[in-house]
Amino acid sequence: MTLLLVVVDLFRTQSSLGRFILPEINASIDETSPILVPDVTDWSQYAYCQYVTTKEYLCNSVMMFEALNRVEAKASKVMMYPEEWSPEGDSRIARLLRKARDQYDVQLSPIQVQHLNDGSTWSDSFTKLLAFNQTQFKRVLNLDSDATILKSMDELFLLPSATVAMPRAYWLNDTFSSQMVLVEPSEIEVKRVLNAFANRQNDEYDMEVFNKLYGMNSIVIPHRRYDLITGEFRSHDHSKYLGTTEEVWDPQKVLDEASFVHFSDWPLPKPWLSHSKAEEKNIQPDCRQTEQGIDCRDRETWLGLYSDFAERRVVCYMKSSLASETWLTITF
Repeated sequence: MTLLLVVVDLFRTQSSLGRFILPEINASIDETSPILVPDVTDWSQYAYCQYVTTKEYLCNSVMMFEALNRVEAKASKVMMYPEEWSPEGDSRIARLLRKARDQYDVQLSPIQVQHLNDGSTWSDSFTKLLAFNQTQFKRVLNLDSDATILKSMDELFLLPSATVAMPRAYWLNDTFSSQMVLVEPSEIEVKRVLNAFANRQNDEYDMEVFNKLYGMNSIVIPHRRYDLITGEFRSHDHSKYLGTTEEVWDPQKVLDEASFVHFSDWPLPKPWLSHSKAEEKNIQPDCRQTEQGIDCRDRETWLGLYSDFAERRVVCYMKSSLASETWLTITF
């Protein structure tokens, strides 16, 4: 009965009209997190997972763990990071690793980065496959860090048992998205994914490998709520995301019900990278003419997500005794 209630509740929403509002910042947890999970669950068996390969992505991951802490997620947290890094010392990397460990209760897990020498954006993305190696946990939820967490997603750990659970990449056809992957770690699966990595085609990256290995037997995580992309606010056709042509698009309602938002607005750079105002203006969502007048809520919501990311970047600022240390600053 409990599991049934959890599944039914996946699609509950709370909506509010008007200016851009981030649910977890402007309202209490009770008002914006309708999904309830059993108090008897041993959350030490489950973990949110981040993989880190660069200094910039280390900051992103710390931001993700700060968000999980703020929304009161109950599952454990683990960070996979390059084995040549160390939490000791006064470097930026060391201080951020310690902050994740000491302030956000993150378990640090050094790993060997799975790197491709092709210069692509996804050259290190295979590292997320090593989530299967976190066998101290019953289940691990791997989340890409170029994203914003708005709500706890603890309920996903209670889905029926399966090696993998993923949302569909609703903007594509018949493809699962690897931006969020729920896995059941095991030595057998580690061997499978490392073998797939070693024998991949040149045009295959993490998403292609996950689909090739698990596309036929993955549990489907609903993309609505769990895998919203920022590019959706720039679209003029929302039927793929909404799952129907009958529902009226309401950007604030969609944001209110979302738990996870992924930044995807190519060719605009990721939100921690600099860009010009002209680039921003060129790609930002249009305002729409309605019977009630000009509706700019898509634009306001989109800009609000980027501004919020920039503001939360401050969690990566820490004083250092090294005068040469500089911090990435971003504006939007």
